[in-house]
Amino acid sequence: MQYRKLGDSGLNVSEISLGSWLTYGGGVEKKTAISCVRTALDIGINFIDTANIYGRGAAEMLLGEALAGVKRDSYILATKLFFPMTQQDQGLSRAQVKKQLDNSLQRLKTDYVDLYQCHRYDVRTPLEETMEALTEAVKSGKVKYIGFSEWPADKIKAAAAIPNVAKFISSQPQYSMLWRAPEAEVIPYCAKHGISQIVWSPLAQGVLTGKYKPGAQPPQDSRAANNDMNGFMGGPLMSDTVLKAVQDLGPIAKEAGLSIAQLALAWVLREPNVASAITGASRPEQVKENAAASGHRLSKDILARIDRVLQPALAAA
Repeated sequence: MQYRKLGDSGLNVSEISLGSWLTYGGGVEKKTAISCVRTALDIGINFIDTANIYGRGAAEMLLGEALAGVKRDSYILATKLFFPMTQQDQGLSRAQVKKQLDNSLQRLKTDYVDLYQCHRYDVRTPLEETMEALTEAVKSGKVKYIGFSEWPADKIKAAAAIPNVAKFISSQPQYSMLWRAPEAEVIPYCAKHGISQIVWSPLAQGVLTGKYKPGAQPPQDSRAANNDMNGFMGGPLMSDTVLKAVQDLGPIAKEAGLSIAQLALAWVLREPNVASAITGASRPEQVKENAAASGHRLSKDILARIDRVLQPALAAA
């Protein structure tokens, strides 16, 4: 496993990280989920990402149990807030930052999180209030660093312009071979201002593993076939045009000595501003396969061939 510096921080995160969206505390059986977490740690994955909204606290509770007894400074733990935990509890107000952070720490069974992230931008709360609250959390020692997920470039710039507050070190956007929107504004700005990307869905919810075939039913053990985990799939992502293009990546991946999934992970890691690719896993074997993508650098020729093969899929998405 190789590691990259996370923005302007003292954290070095594994190129491949472990996420818990839709899986832990939900779609994956508890014993298997804990085994996935322990396997990740054993093979050098040191960055674990979650959020209070995942299973409405269930993912954090599962991680709190899975990480019990593990030396706290041996892993980097990230969580988030914004989405409604109850009808009253949502957003990024000062009161919510304090309440949701304390609740997350209790579920995670830890005194601090290494990275606390704003899961989305809150248009109902003044940005100054949010940044001041996050700064107070850092000063309290309950949070080491702060980040955000899916913020537009203008809001990132506005936060950076506020004086005497903690600075963001990470951005968590959706980013993959099939979803390249952050390349337009977010990545260029962040690269210049000490903010790294930790990208979610680099495998496009499993589509970029190649397991889904055009015109065929999803495998029974796949996310698409699991009603607890397939709520965000469908549409263009599962179209025959996209699935055929992904199958056409097979020969390129084979030439590179990688699986299609590993090729997709190496692709996002080709971007220097990406510190880590967050991967989900429902079996320990998947954790190992994903981790094996670390350290692979793709040639310009292979990158050009990937773009040509995916052109129909990018047009359809």
